[in-house]
Amino acid sequence: MYFVPFVVKKLPIPMQKLTAHDPETKSPDFAAANIAALRALFPELLTEGQDGVAVNLDVLKQLVGDKTVTDAEEKYGLNWHGKRRARQLALTPSTGTLRPCPEDSVDWDTTQNLMIEGDNLEVLKLLQKSYAGKVKLIYIDPPYNTGKDFVYPDNFQDNIKNYLELTGQTGEGGKKLSSNTEASGRFHTDWLNMMYPRLKLARNLLREDGVIFASIEQTELANLLKAFDDVFGEENTLGCLIWRKKEGGGMADANFATEHEYVVAYRKGEAFVWGDESIEQDESDFARSDEKGQYKLVKLAKWGNTARREDRPSMYFGIVDPDGNPNYPVAPDGSEGRWRVGRTRFDELLNGSLVEFQKRDGKWVPYEKIYFDPAAVKSVKLRSILYETGGTAVGTNELTELFGLKDVFQNPKPTKLISSFSFHNTNPDAIVLDFFAGSGTTGHSVLNQNAADDGTRRYILVQLPESLSPDNKDQKVAADYCDKLKKPRTIAELTKERLRRAGKKIREENPLFAGDLGFRVFKLASSNIRAWEPDRDKLAETLEASIEHLKTDRTEQDILFELLLKLGLDLCVPIETRIFYHEKHEAHEKGGDQKVEAMMSLHPQDFRAFRVFRGSAAESPEGSHTVHSIGGGSLLVCLSPSIPQADVEPLALGLVAWHKELKPAGETTVVFRDSAFADDVAKTNLTAILHQHGLETVRSL
Repeated sequence: MYFVPFVVKKLPIPMQKLTAHDPETKSPDFAAANIAALRALFPELLTEGQDGVAVNLDVLKQLVGDKTVTDAEEKYGLNWHGKRRARQLALTPSTGTLRPCPEDSVDWDTTQNLMIEGDNLEVLKLLQKSYAGKVKLIYIDPPYNTGKDFVYPDNFQDNIKNYLELTGQTGEGGKKLSSNTEASGRFHTDWLNMMYPRLKLARNLLREDGVIFASIEQTELANLLKAFDDVFGEENTLGCLIWRKKEGGGMADANFATEHEYVVAYRKGEAFVWGDESIEQDESDFARSDEKGQYKLVKLAKWGNTARREDRPSMYFGIVDPDGNPNYPVAPDGSEGRWRVGRTRFDELLNGSLVEFQKRDGKWVPYEKIYFDPAAVKSVKLRSILYETGGTAVGTNELTELFGLKDVFQNPKPTKLISSFSFHNTNPDAIVLDFFAGSGTTGHSVLNQNAADDGTRRYILVQLPESLSPDNKDQKVAADYCDKLKKPRTIAELTKERLRRAGKKIREENPLFAGDLGFRVFKLASSNIRAWEPDRDKLAETLEASIEHLKTDRTEQDILFELLLKLGLDLCVPIETRIFYHEKHEAHEKGGDQKVEAMMSLHPQDFRAFRVFRGSAAESPEGSHTVHSIGGGSLLVCLSPSIPQADVEPLALGLVAWHKELKPAGETTVVFRDSAFADDVAKTNLTAILHQHGLETVRSL
């Protein structure tokens, strides 16, 4: 083995081993980040408490000039038992990971879309590092808390363990998922405890110009609005839309035939700009004509809201009618009104011969003349009452057409409902998130929109693999369909099947569309990194098992994608793989040990680097090492189970050469399997060689 003579002496930083307790192996610690921000702004706020760092509330009040309010003072806002714990739950880092499932995916190697199975609370935490501030639009259709739908029973101590038990991935079949009924003394409380931390995490994922829409029924509308006010700020409300979901009601409606639901809309902040729809002028509206061309008349008097004189006093003035008398605006209710334009603009219209009087009921009424312009467009806002998106019947028909079977899902949303929000508020390459994915309507609508305008929007869907029972009359069709597909009886399986069928249908109907119709599937699981959990009765065995830092039932791909999550890289980032092998292996095949030794003595430099094997991993030479380049070289990963002493230098030089070839813009992190090295000397030498060539961040798992 040929070592660089001063390797050990030049080592400035040892290779750091990542453990289950390191920040890099968890989702962001928002509580720690908040404390750091407070420390930077107001260091005097922080003190020592019984459980660590605490905030001195008396100092805080002094800093904001509050000399009267006490801790017990009642405050305006939404409060419920458990709100503090719900807020803490959003701040608690997740130790889980997302395991890749290429076998369930479509176009795994090329797609940018994600379908994630798991508890959305944990998934939202895991997405923070990679997608914070990147999502343009969120649409969710959460449980309405009607007494029939499921409310996620979060476990404040260990949510990953709770999720695995609920979904039958541990134990004997898992726990029964029960609904939250009105008989519960915590009916609204449980629902708010479920929604609040998810909204907190969702806000972090939005871009500064991002927007979120949430469907809801009457039961929790008031609470949802207040929860949104609390998380997003009342100043960021955009409105509460009414969606007409069906015509007429049913026997279940107590007092009124309920035809509608609500859609709550909030922006993240002032950077958001609503995108009005642009519509070309309709020539048939311009029925009048003169020497200048076709025109139509629009009343100069303001109508609708803010049409009274007191609304805009400067727009109340008299204009001379054809009889020479002053003409004043009248509001719709008969009171003094106002014009649509001010005095200066009116004079411009008058001088341009763009004012025309018509006699109505014996009175002169002034109009503005607007001429037809084939190139002109007008902006049309989305209406607050959504009639034209279709109701649940349309959503049901869409699914029936896709599955060839009715009632696979109960009351699905139509794709046009979500498309109407997407059309107005996303650019062609935006990320759209739905963490209550259900039947997958949001993903389907994104694909439809891309096919319509040749966009490259991406979707991220999250759905709990909630079990379906053939004994439940509302779930029997869905459960039987899963059996037909030979898939587990879960809602998530139907979500994936819809996405597959929707992509296929769009491809058939749009043969010239070359856009992305695939998706990558990931499943929530416990971390690949083994946590230290000593068994006092079997301490020796526990110590021996902990030598291997990574779980033995996990694949290299599992570990690779956990690195992406924990280091903040996109789950669809390009990954290039190279297999490095030592030239000595090739020489052995040609001449045996004696010839190899002779060659090494004559040309030692030829044996200090690896060659790149161009075949498949299955055909790679014995003793080769697979290296992954992620994000154009921002991350280099070698998870070989064993890196012998003789391979240390050539492997390091091979990594250096590839890094120079890739020329990444930022800093590169290099990661190895900690147990791969024979001893600390091998690890130290490899780290030092990388440091000498500018690769300063070297970690081990």
